[in-house]
Amino acid sequence: MSRASLDKQPHEVAEMFDGVAKRYDVTNTILSFGQDRLWRAATRRALDLSPGELVLDLAAGTGVSTEELAQTGANPIGVDISLGMLRFGRQNRQVTLLAGDALRLPFRDGAFDAVTISFGLRNIHDTRAALAEMARVTRPGGRLVVCEFSHPISAAFRTVYLGYLMRALPEVARRVSSNPEAYVYLAESIRAWPDQERMAARMSEAGWQRVAWRNLSGGIVALHRAVRAADLPATAEGTYESLTS
Repeated sequence: MSRASLDKQPHEVAEMFDGVAKRYDVTNTILSFGQDRLWRAATRRALDLSPGELVLDLAAGTGVSTEELAQTGANPIGVDISLGMLRFGRQNRQVTLLAGDALRLPFRDGAFDAVTISFGLRNIHDTRAALAEMARVTRPGGRLVVCEFSHPISAAFRTVYLGYLMRALPEVARRVSSNPEAYVYLAESIRAWPDQERMAARMSEAGWQRVAWRNLSGGIVALHRAVRAADLPATAEGTYESLTS
């Protein structure tokens, strides 16, 4: 199994995740030192879902994030491009999981009250187009939460983190993952990903409003929130609210 290049061609990404599906969730918990559970809970809280709301969980993988959202009483639909991940998820989780491409979502305009994507936006070939497609399927006033790897806010911590990312993480993955090369790609894609402010700019350019972010785990991960609304003024270019609580 060869890893996907940083060009993130859809078929390469799908094949890569097909190859790690069986041990994907366990490997993520090990590599994140259990922080992945905290990140999922933070994403759920940031979405502020109400019972009965329809929420789209993109890049849902095996559905562990979709299960988290179901705890709110909302109706989550998980979508992923990897048939291997979906197959494993359908065997182990009691949530709705569908195959789909984030650039061509099979839903009508304004279908969802909220949309979220966790650790998947990096793997989409055209991130701006994906963000615009998410806006299309979200109703006016609906919410978006993007949970993604980001840049530690402390320079010293960032140096230590990049050392782990580029050296230790691939070595640990060789011991616990069914496809270690996929985690070499993971490390490379995280290092190449834009920081919090540039990520916020991409969201604003794609038509999202009231863009704000909150750092988790010292900035290793950031939660970016936004609203899709026709009657709200767009956020001024270059100014974003950084959430601290």
